[in-house]
Amino acid sequence: MPLTLKNLKKNGYFSIFEVFNFQTLYFQTLLRFIFRVDWFSPALLLVIVLAKFFPWPGLGEGAFSLKSLAGYGISLIFFLYGLRLSLPQIWSSVSNWRLHLVVQATTFVIFPVIAISFRGFFFETEYYLLWLGIFYLSALPSTVSSAVVMVSLAGGNVPGAIFNATFSSIAGILITPMLMGIFLSSGQVSIEVLPVFTKLGYQILLPLFAGIFLHRWLGEYAIKHRNTTRYFDQLVILTVVYTSFCNSFYNELFSGFTVIVIAKLIAGLLMFFTLVNVIILMLVKQFKLPTSDMITSLFCGSTKSLMHGSVMAGVLFSGVAVAGVILLPVLIYHAMQLTITGIMAQSFRRKGGGA
Repeated sequence: MPLTLKNLKKNGYFSIFEVFNFQTLYFQTLLRFIFRVDWFSPALLLVIVLAKFFPWPGLGEGAFSLKSLAGYGISLIFFLYGLRLSLPQIWSSVSNWRLHLVVQATTFVIFPVIAISFRGFFFETEYYLLWLGIFYLSALPSTVSSAVVMVSLAGGNVPGAIFNATFSSIAGILITPMLMGIFLSSGQVSIEVLPVFTKLGYQILLPLFAGIFLHRWLGEYAIKHRNTTRYFDQLVILTVVYTSFCNSFYNELFSGFTVIVIAKLIAGLLMFFTLVNVIILMLVKQFKLPTSDMITSLFCGSTKSLMHGSVMAGVLFSGVAVAGVILLPVLIYHAMQLTITGIMAQSFRRKGGGA
């Protein structure tokens, strides 16, 4: 007989054993609900607050400082990513070139062009770093796991989503620093590009290719335990965000950022997201893509990877005080895209998706 309050009452009594089991079952259900809730976004907000009031732990130098530990974690993240990467599976979806062209052009061309078109409004102002953060956001690859999950939920082309998200992530390792190099070596922010690319090679590319090479032997194990390693990825991201904001708060780079400025930034990013989706729909119509590919284009083309944005910031802006300011648009966009794409996915699902 199922253990429910109704059945227990039907028997006319509650034994101590039955009540204990019922409470245990209820507690387990409650725990499952709690852990299903997204804890990561509030954690991001928490580490920013900690960086504001307790910046000193994130300012340390040395082999065992938080900054260095985050650097080691970045390398391990890309090694694990390479372990889980199946190249034959990726190439099996390469034939749908119209879909891939729409997604990749949106990610690495349309996004940056829109951001550059607004540079004149920020250049030589106190908010230029904020624009640089918006451009950094526009140069990032699309999300991997969340985009694929949303496409699946909405009834889109899942193999196409896997291909584009994976290709974008790999291409972004090179394209994002190249795009950022245009403005990092000139203008109001000057960072030497050659050391950045050198660090990119040994801290990201080398672990990634090592993981791809070992996929044949360790790939199945890495894929099986990806839910466990995801928590490690998030811990590294939180550490990078904390140390970046510690530097920015310590150097008082947020001193001119009022609530009104942040509100305008949120509104601007929302308009950015909307404009990109409108352009995607126009391209989909131009290429006459089916509904399933339209769904994939929207979710893979308009989203940006917080994981890549955070860990690559640890390479591109390591030891630079502006890192926290540059990351701010990425963090806001991350929270915004999760909310909006979740609503979109549910809407497409109710309408039958691409079926």
